[in-house]
This record gives sequence, structure tokens and C-alpha cells, in this order.
Amino acid sequence: MLKEGERLLEGLWGEVRELSLGNRIQRLDSAPTPLQFLRDFVSPNKPCIISNAISHWPALTRWPSLSYLSSTLSNSIVSLHLTPDGRADSLVPLENPKKEEICFASAHVERVPFPCALDLVLNPERKNLVAYLQQQNDCFREEYSALASDCDAHIPWATEALGGYLPEAVNLWIGNHLSETSFHKDHYENLYAVVSGEKQFLLLPPTDMHRMYIQDFPAAQYSYSSDGGEFRLELEKPLRYVPWCSVNPYPSPETKEIEMSKFPLYFNGPTPFHCTVKAGEILYL
Repeated sequence: MLKEGERLLEGLWGEVRELSLGNRIQRLDSAPTPLQFLRDFVSPNKPCIISNAISHWPALTRWPSLSYLSSTLSNSIVSLHLTPDGRADSLVPLENPKKEEICFASAHVERVPFPCALDLVLNPERKNLVAYLQQQNDCFREEYSALASDCDAHIPWATEALGGYLPEAVNLWIGNHLSETSFHKDHYENLYAVVSGEKQFLLLPPTDMHRMYIQDFPAAQYSYSSDGGEFRLELEKPLRYVPWCSVNPYPSPETKEIEMSKFPLYFNGPTPFHCTVKAGEILYL
């Protein structure tokens, strides 16, 4: 339970957040000017969703076609991430004979032809197998360069607002309804464009970092055997630790009460911003 002082502090945090960010993610019906983007969003560190800024991209009409993607990327080898539940780079229990330990688990990664990867993402061959094309480190320009002509190399009004610097990395994610990313912080300005489908985000401002209960967790790695269809999760050697958010914002009904008692600052504090970014929209954060 929250003590009276903690309740007062949470109330003040909520008021400060509402004054600086409002109570919802602002939406723009068209691309802002560089000055407007810098003044109203970049400088105050304020996210927004922008519509009609990428309507001219051929990707919006081409990429929903699976046959187009498979044909265009027929010779491309891509990094496919595999987990038993769609939750890579997240906290999971590591069973060992002595005790149950929470670890930071990374996905099993295989390099496979794109058509095979896409089929596995959309048509998993087993119940406990979730495939997600989520490689980072500039994967769009490295692994999906055949699609480069389908979208702009950068967002001109954002590039100008951010000092004229071109993107350090351009990434592409292709997943299904089970694809999930746990709470984390990126150390970059992000422009997240949705081309097909939609993506849900749960956002917290930097002032709420104390509610994340950051701890160091031992790093572990999934390995997957296609023959047996089974995953193994083992600690990395040599052992290293990863600072990560302890909070699961969507606990199961069975664990919800326990989670709420362990992380009261999160569950009893101001509600996180929730937004859905749909095809043709950009989220800035």
C-alpha cells in the first residue's frame, strides 16, 4: 500500500506530467513544419502521432501484398528471432534445480531466406513458437535494401528539425499479434512509421523512471531445436547483467495482486499513455 507521503508525491508527479504533456498523445493531421516539430515536440520531449506524412510512399500499397514482399526479397537472407511466447528482450523465469531466477532473455536468432521467415511469422508451425523479424542495427538498409525505393530514405521535416543529421539507423519490424516488446528506453530520437496493420504503444515520460523499478538481471539466451520443437534458456557465459524494468504492465489475473503489491509506484501512479499507431501514421518519441 502507498503511504500518505507517497500518495502526495504521486499526485504532484501526475499534475506536473499533465501540465507538461497533457493527458493524451497529440495527433497531427499533416506533417508539421521543421520549426513546429522542433518547438512543439522535440524541445519539450513530447511524443505525437502524425497522419498523412508518408501517404506518398509506394510501400503503403505494395507491402500489404505478401507476394510482393516475397518476390522482391526472394534472394534476401534475414535475421529471424524466435521465442516460445513472442516476448524477446524481456524478463522471464529461469528454472534451475536450486531456485527460480528471473533473467533477461534474448531470442534465438536464425539467418533464413526472407520468404521462409515471413511464412513462419504469419503461419507458426507450432503453438510454442513465435517468430518475429525484429533485427535492429540498421537492418532495413542491411537486410531489406531491395525495398529501399518503396519509402523515403529519411523524413525531411524531421531531419531539418534535428539539425540536418540523417538517420543513424533504419529498422524494419514484421510481426504478428503475439509480437511484444517489454518496457525499455531508446537513446535516440525515434520516428516509428506503420506501413501495414497497427502497433500499440504504452508510453511513460522520463520523469516516471522511478516507477520502472530498474534492476540488474542476469542475461540469458534462448536456443531452439527445430527437430524437437523445443526451446532451452541458459545463462550467458561469462555471466553478465542487464539493467531492465521489473514491471510487467499486463500481469495475468493470477499474478496481478502480487505484482501490484511489489510495484505500487507503477500500478497506483498516473496512467501510462496508450496509443495505437495505424498504417500510414508516424509516432514520434
